[in-house]
Formats: sequence, structure tokens, C-alpha cells
Amino acid sequence: MASEDKKEHVQEFKLDPDSELRFEVESKGEKVFLILKAGFAEVFGTELVKGKQYEFTAGAKIAVFSWQGCTVELKGKTDVSYVARETPMVIYCNCHAALEDMRCDAEKENKRGPIAMLVGPCDVGKSTVCRILLNYAVRMGRRPLFVDLDVGQGQISVPGTIGALLIERPASLDEGFSQEAPLVYNFGHKTPQLNSTLFNMLFTQLANSVKEKIETNKKTKASGVIINTCGWVKGEGYKHLIQAAKAFEVDVILVLDQERLYNELVRDMPNFIKVVFLPKSGGVVERSQSARAESRDQRIREYFYGTPKNSAYPHSFDIKWSEIKIFKIGGPALPDSCLPLGMKAEDHLTKVVALTPNPGMLHHLLAVSYATKEDEELILSHVAGFVCVTNIDTERQILTLLSPQPKPLPNNLLVLSELQFMDSH
Repeated sequence: MASEDKKEHVQEFKLDPDSELRFEVESKGEKVFLILKAGFAEVFGTELVKGKQYEFTAGAKIAVFSWQGCTVELKGKTDVSYVARETPMVIYCNCHAALEDMRCDAEKENKRGPIAMLVGPCDVGKSTVCRILLNYAVRMGRRPLFVDLDVGQGQISVPGTIGALLIERPASLDEGFSQEAPLVYNFGHKTPQLNSTLFNMLFTQLANSVKEKIETNKKTKASGVIINTCGWVKGEGYKHLIQAAKAFEVDVILVLDQERLYNELVRDMPNFIKVVFLPKSGGVVERSQSARAESRDQRIREYFYGTPKNSAYPHSFDIKWSEIKIFKIGGPALPDSCLPLGMKAEDHLTKVVALTPNPGMLHHLLAVSYATKEDEELILSHVAGFVCVTNIDTERQILTLLSPQPKPLPNNLLVLSELQFMDSH
């Protein structure tokens, strides 16, 4: 039931047990505030504090779930707000309980905890289910690793990257998970199709790093890993899912919303890997290409400038061309007749190409690599962070960079990303 105050746009909702309030903030609208008045409720696995005012900005899509029933209040204009009786939250909770059983067994036997991978097409809520499962694990005192292979959105760093993050506390509703000391690899494209050879190399390298990290921390070893994947699930994309499952040695694959994909994985995966079908939430909506692009831009903006609630103040500085070296991964394809004997055509996809700074780099992101050599190490090395080229002075041979931290850069080896950011501040 919802009662509404027309003047201030204040709505009150009474939720029955196992029901969910779903609302969206208008994309060009003002902020909406959520307050838990009575009972218990959570948003994507993060518990709400009674009486606290939670702020949501334009474009937010939120689901408030209650196990025991509650009363909540919304202040501000929403695009849509309704109470749903049908919700897959109970199924997701059962999924968490099964993973928790595996963690308990792992703890007793000092073995590795469950490694679960979420798969499914675009816009079925994979990132949200990852967040729910991670939040539930942390609330049980676990310390799981979150791995993000979705280069299109980039939850751990900027889009165009893959990475891993140790989760030690539940996600805050506006900031998400705490981004302390993530392990990030630069892919440099917004979809794996643009260089699937490089993508394969990077997630294999990430898998090796994750396995090492698990072994060094007893608590994380038992807690296991939750892996988010991108929505490319056909053809070459399906092969990548199989390869990633092998590389990370997954125990469980959770398939969201696509029965065909579920049946293919049941057929192709060995018996010791559990493949489970999960329904998507009714609140999940498909996004247009422009909405995805906007979301990517917002993600990069937050990387440099923080969120409205926690602003960051990036630095802008000039750097001489002679002080840095810029590379890109992947050169143009050569015809077979021009290739040296024994070299394969696909090798060009992982070729390290040195670049001279040029006007074409304007607004592009550059990854600051930890590599010490200008060879394959540059491809497989994780990155310290990203800077954005905001000006190029070819006469004085100077680049102006937007950076989260002041000079000097942690390293002088930079790798060009195809992702761009127009700094409007």
C-alpha cells in the first residue's frame, strides 16, 4: 500500500514479508530520499538503518526488499515506484546459503572455498546478484574476493578494465564497495570482441593472480570468489566463458535468465561443476546503447571526481613528451605474405606498439603501468591507475593530464586506452 502527499512528493509504502519496493529516479530529475520508518529492509543485500535518510541521484534503479515486513518513505519525484510481491530474492538467498555451506566445509578441511561465476546476456542483473551474494557473505563474517570481467561497465575501476577486489564490508548504497587496493588490468576496449586474444591473455593472468591471493589469506581462502562476466554469451563469447571457468577453476556457474545458455553449459561443463539456473528480477530493464555509454561516462567521471556525496579533487598537470613513453597493444594486421616465416597473423593483436604523442590522443585515457620492460610484461602487468589527456601542445611537446593524484606519475610507461572522457569541469 502507498499513500502519497501531492505537494512534496512524499510516498509511504508498507511492505509485507518477502516483498520488494522498486523505484527509479528520473534520469533528468532531482534526488530522491529513502527512509526506513519501521521494521527491517535491505537494498541489494545492504541493510538499511532505521531513520537514516538515503539519497539517490538521477537514473538510479533501486529495489528495497524486506524479509519480515517494513514501512518505508520516499521523498522526491520518482519515475516509477511500486511494490512487487513476486521477487527472486528468496532464490538468491538459497543460493547464498548453498555457497555458505561450501565455505563451512572448506574452513573445516582448510581447503579453498567456492568459486562462483555469474553468466547471462546483457541487462539481466548479473552485477546486482554479485553484489547481493557478496554483501550476504560479508555479513556472515566472510572476506570473499570479487572478480569483474565485464569490461563494458567496469565496477572495480574504469570501463575497459578487468580486476579483483577483496570485499571486507558491505557495499554502501551510493558508493558501492570500498575500492581499497584493487588489482586492475587494462584491456583498453569496451567490448571483448575488439581484441579477444588480448582479453583471453588478461583474464588468464588475473586468474593466476587471484589463485595466489587466495592462498596467502586463510579467511579469503575459505570465503572463495564471486565472478561477474560480460553479456557476450554467443559464439566466441561462449568460448570465453568456458575458458574463464577453466582458468579460475570455478565450482559453480549461476546462469541468469537464459535457459539455452544454461543447457549448453550443462552439456559442456564437467560433472563436478554445478550449473544452476536463476530467474532475473522483474525490476531489471534493458538499457539502450546511449544509456550504456552514459553509464560508462559516469563511471569514468566518478573515478576522477568522486560521487556527489564524496567529491574527489583530481590534479591537472603538464608533462613533457620526453618524460613518458606511450604504447598501444595491438597493431594493424599484416597480410600473410608480409609476415616473417613462422609468425602467425593473430600475433598482431598482442603486439606492443610505441606511439608518439599526437592530437588523436586528446580525451583518451592512459593506463599507468607497473611494468618495468617494454615487452610482453607491458601487456600482462597490472596498472597503478589512469590519467586522461586533456590538452596536447605539439609545439612545446607537452601533454596536459587529468590525474587522481599529483605529480610525479608512479611510472613513465603508459598504455593508450580507446576509452575517452570529455572533462566538462
